Amino acid sequence: MTTPQQRIGSGFGPRSTTDDVLRGIDLTGRNALVTGGASGLGLETTRALAGAGARVVVGARRVAAAREAVAGVGGGVEVEQLDLADLDSVRGFAERFLASGRPLDMVINNAGVMACPETRVGPGWEAQFATNHLGHFTLVNRLWPAIAAGGARGGGAAGGGARVVAVSSNGHQLSDIRWDDPQFERGYDKWAAYGQAKTANALFALGLDVLGRDAGVRAFSVHPGTIATDLARHVPREEMVAAGWIDEHGNVAGAFKTPEQGAATQVWAATSPALADLGGAYCEDCDIAEPAGEGELIDGVRDYATDRTAAARLWRLSAGLTGVNAFG
Repeated sequence: MTTPQQRIGSGFGPRSTTDDVLRGIDLTGRNALVTGGASGLGLETTRALAGAGARVVVGARRVAAAREAVAGVGGGVEVEQLDLADLDSVRGFAERFLASGRPLDMVINNAGVMACPETRVGPGWEAQFATNHLGHFTLVNRLWPAIAAGGARGGGAAGGGARVVAVSSNGHQLSDIRWDDPQFERGYDKWAAYGQAKTANALFALGLDVLGRDAGVRAFSVHPGTIATDLARHVPREEMVAAGWIDEHGNVAGAFKTPEQGAATQVWAATSPALADLGGAYCEDCDIAEPAGEGELIDGVRDYATDRTAAARLWRLSAGLTGVNAFG
């Protein structure tokens, strides 16, 4: 059985911060990987986990800039080259990490792109699906020996094995998986492509949780909330004004979270003792999310993003595209 999509009364909420959810949690001796961990929510996640004692590996496309960004975080952080849109880069990252012999206790699939112009990577894959989903799918499968080792030693995130957290979004409500055209070969829509990629993130976590739980590995997906970060770099200013994200002067508008609040849900999902016997759920505001009602970009999760049959189908599709499957 998967974890029901119902709140567990975590004691936290939309304004909780990374400091709040980590209070009393000691991650000394634990190893974490944060993709895109040198900017935006990723940087705050790196800072929070390292501050709690974890050794954090940051996967970044621009290594020099990433090292400069994390320089102020303190000890316990290292940066390695990782381009999720390039599966050779993903393989190289995984091989280097596995050669170190270290177990992985926490993997936070944080990096991503949003609403970019039509871009093709690899063998012609749509860039949002490829970067946000297929790159992370390949990364986790290639790193599986280290993740399973984290699960086996049983002292992972908060005493309950290893955790993998996929950063999804309420943007998943914009599109289910387009099973007949996942690469948008019959016309591109940047927001539908983003929605599909975020649905894929949620289904990936569900699928991995089913496959990995016997190895002591649990997986979750999260919606961090609305935060002003560089993720929106491809969205034109006038579109952000029309959406109510900023005013005509460029000032942030609406109920935006701070980076510390935005990163809290992924940090909570990676470390909370309350989740030790749970898994596969989509989370928001530092709790498990309820099913979504009617409307678009609202609280909650769509049924199609929590469908076990769809999760297994996406796993098969992804394994076929990438040629990688740790469970094959």
